[in-house]
Amino acid sequence: MGKRDDLIAKYAEDLRDKCGMDPDMDLLTKVTIGCGPSIYNADAATVAGSQPSELETVRKSFLIKKLGMTDGPELMEAIHSVIETYGRSERNKYRAVIYYLLVKHFGKESVYG
Repeated sequence: MGKRDDLIAKYAEDLRDKCGMDPDMDLLTKVTIGCGPSIYNADAATVAGSQPSELETVRKSFLIKKLGMTDGPELMEAIHSVIETYGRSERNKYRAVIYYLLVKHFGKESVYG
């Protein structure tokens, strides 16, 4: 197994243990690949759930640009909801897991079809 496969296995474990859901491995793999090289950088691989600028980046770069969502208050509400699901006190909130949860939240799996 390569490094990316190891990371995908770690993200799947987080989805099972911390979010209480059985991940769609095919979708999780595609979302992880979509994150690009950021998954290998310790700082970029995680989302700081308490930093407004970080949440803004998720809103603009992922939800609006990648998923093609229309801007509105529901986007930030969804981000906060996903962070609650992951666990606010959870120190390492992996970007790929947050993105996966947002794709599921909005039913945007087709983007990764």
